[in-house]
Amino acid sequence: MEPPNPFSLEPFSLHHLLLLVPSGSHGARRLRFACVVCQLFTRSRSSLVGQPFAAARDPTPRDLSRHRSRNEMHGQPRRPKKPEDGAAAAAKAAKLRELQGQVLHNHHTSTYTEEALGLSFKLLEINPEAYTAWNYRKLALQHNLKELSDPEAIKSSVDNELRVVEAALRANPKSYGAWYHRKWLLNQKLTPVDSKREFGLLDKLLKVDARNFHGWNYRRFLAKFTGVPEEDELKYTMVKICDNFSNYSAWHNRSILLSNLLIQQSKGFESKQKIFKEEFDLVTQALFTDPSDQSGWFYHLWLLAQTSSPENPQLIASWPCNDAKLSLFPIRKSDDLNMVSSSSSICCYSLKDRIIPIVLYFDEPVKGLNPSNVKLNSELVIGKDIQWRPLSVTDSGHSNCWVTYLEITDKKCSSSQQFSVEVCIPCSDDIVSRSGSHCNCPVHFIFTIELSNNDDKAHDIDLFHEPISWSCSESIRSDGNPSCVAFDQLNIRKTVVQENSKWHLEGLSDQIDLFRELPDENSKFAKLTLARLLLACAAIKSRGNSLIERKGYCDEALGLFSDLINLDPSHKRYYEDERSLVLMDQLTCSTQTFAKYCSVQLKSNSAPLNHVQLCRLSLTRIGFTERMLWVQMLDLSHNSLRSVEGLEALQQLVCLNISNNQISSFTSLEPLTKIISLKALDLSFNQIGAHPIDTTRYICSSPFSHKVQSCEAFEECRKKNVDVEDFWDAILFFKSVNLVQLDIKGNAVNDKFRTVVTTLSPSLKWLDGTCVH
Repeated sequence: MEPPNPFSLEPFSLHHLLLLVPSGSHGARRLRFACVVCQLFTRSRSSLVGQPFAAARDPTPRDLSRHRSRNEMHGQPRRPKKPEDGAAAAAKAAKLRELQGQVLHNHHTSTYTEEALGLSFKLLEINPEAYTAWNYRKLALQHNLKELSDPEAIKSSVDNELRVVEAALRANPKSYGAWYHRKWLLNQKLTPVDSKREFGLLDKLLKVDARNFHGWNYRRFLAKFTGVPEEDELKYTMVKICDNFSNYSAWHNRSILLSNLLIQQSKGFESKQKIFKEEFDLVTQALFTDPSDQSGWFYHLWLLAQTSSPENPQLIASWPCNDAKLSLFPIRKSDDLNMVSSSSSICCYSLKDRIIPIVLYFDEPVKGLNPSNVKLNSELVIGKDIQWRPLSVTDSGHSNCWVTYLEITDKKCSSSQQFSVEVCIPCSDDIVSRSGSHCNCPVHFIFTIELSNNDDKAHDIDLFHEPISWSCSESIRSDGNPSCVAFDQLNIRKTVVQENSKWHLEGLSDQIDLFRELPDENSKFAKLTLARLLLACAAIKSRGNSLIERKGYCDEALGLFSDLINLDPSHKRYYEDERSLVLMDQLTCSTQTFAKYCSVQLKSNSAPLNHVQLCRLSLTRIGFTERMLWVQMLDLSHNSLRSVEGLEALQQLVCLNISNNQISSFTSLEPLTKIISLKALDLSFNQIGAHPIDTTRYICSSPFSHKVQSCEAFEECRKKNVDVEDFWDAILFFKSVNLVQLDIKGNAVNDKFRTVVTTLSPSLKWLDGTCVH
């Protein structure tokens, strides 16, 4: 029987479309939405132009999925267990063990007879997840094909394997091994692919479960393999969405196809503005038709992400900033400590170790930075091997923040000199974002390094001759404004403002007005979407320096997140994190606002440090660190932080106070290991060691998977009778930092922990206020 053509579209009338719209919807709204979808289908039949998302589905499955009982999964009923099921399960398990033993024996002895293959087939019919059986059949096919030369015999062998896969999929339509085996067979290109057969199989499977993501993944593979135009696949997503309004997989596939077509500038997809405007119009109609359905909201959030940020990655901050002058001893215009001129040199504490970090911060994660596309010109770097490193916590290769380190030799410090460093980033196809867009905005800045010939004075600098105190005391005084509140020195705002920002803002403003009128005031998706729309507008306003309007957007978003915390307590942490980001954005968005939290801290016999105090703000997440790259002392105490992700960008950070937060393990402190200048850390009164089973520890790899250098630290601790298995996360942290002062009191740690700290931190001078070295 020939499978139906998945790309054919029967004529749709307005009457048919009205049947797809939920019956409880307002009449005028139902009619308007049906008209929009009708226009979409009319247009899709007349051209190959991919069409925007339309939201409609059959009312019966909608109601069933909305009120699904506990005895159903994806609309499929669960059969209650019977007493005789236990005996049947035991017999099945015994047969399964017997088959597994036989297949493993044949695999080890490389037995590829017809009888042996039959046993593997029986095993896969019972358990499609037997990966060894799939691998055995791959080896068997490759072995047996060596003896075949007749094309018909080869085709028969391949067809037999395809039937095995189909039998396995009947047992489990979501079998990873079965779907992978089918892809592997097609990739061997042993025989021509029967497209009708493959698409027919997919059509049957997706009728049973339209959200089977394995099937959708295979469909993407098959369409690319057989050369099906992405425009046609985009139409197919419309068909499946109209069949079932909650088809997440169809929407996901639509977003992938739409992204590809826009990047490729395919015919009919040259205008991103036009396509996304149509998509917004249609999905908005769908959301107003049925505000309680989740699928449309997720697609709307994806659309918002595509339209609320610049199309290409751009550099938004750097350290050092443009025209900065760095020195270990800042030059003052006055001997009065209370007078720190804005034109003075900036204290760079890492110069004590003769290292200058250069930090580049982009507005979205990028990869591909190297000496050929980020050019450094200076006497200091001639002949040096400059390597740009991503500072992201993950190792995906993409990162917002990149760093390199300039090492200053003894020869350069022989006399008082000034060295300029020029950083130039031309338009480059090598610097690529996750979406595949390239960095097309050139950046050029210069900073100066002032080196003193007074080596004795440099060695006399000791910020830690007594413990750093975070309380107000005579030992640390706040004197005026910091000398480097200049996160916009690159004139980023002028650079980022583009012509398409106007249509972005107009479209987002229209969406905000619509969602404010949504009748369901208690819809968490509506509130979350409205908050995201407001923040997207605020981001565009900040590029144009419209700070008053921007503050209004942020204030309204903060109120919405507060409402969501009460409305949806199961996702409280997520909303708290989002609220924290908005709050940090408000505090740091302008020099005038940020200056209230900034100061310069001075101690005798040491250089001044730029200090920022963000205490008691109920922060659960750190954001907008690109505006704080110059910070050297940061006080985040008395918040609710569970992680310090983002602080790795602060390569000038010397002292950090995160006491009285909710840090529960050392794995959450991993970003701090990338800050080379960090010397003082206050972790007191957190939750480290308070939980007998701390699952957050296992975000980091276990000690048994680390390299030899990690094992050396473990061996050092074993010599001190430390149980490495209990302290491996602390060992990995302290071997990677070079602290002089540590405060850990108020946490559930014992004397063995202190042994770990003192063993792995030879530079440690102060531990909980007591001198240890």
